Amino acid sequence: MDNLVDLANILRSKNASPLNITFDIIFSDKETFNRVKNSKIINKKLISKLYRVAEEDILILEFGVVNAIKITIPRKCTSGDIIDTDIYGCQQHGPLLTIKIP
Repeated sequence: MDNLVDLANILRSKNASPLNITFDIIFSDKETFNRVKNSKIINKKLISKLYRVAEEDILILEFGVVNAIKITIPRKCTSGDIIDTDIYGCQQHGPLLTIKIP
């Protein structure tokens, strides 16, 4: 078992809009991408649990051409709101780092 952070070449979060955050998980090779994709570990149920969002509000896309997985979730508040603690959405990927991949 490996942590996702050890398998991904790039693992980041950023704003997808003022209302959404997206996570990019990019792998350096097809073998690693397929290993993660085929494990089915990254799914709506897990993301829902990690980020406390409803499964129906989660979008997960796999882009085999570029060895990447993209996840989009709604923000807890609008980017720039007075209660927003991460205006750029770039500090939200932490929970993904230690996902165990067989």
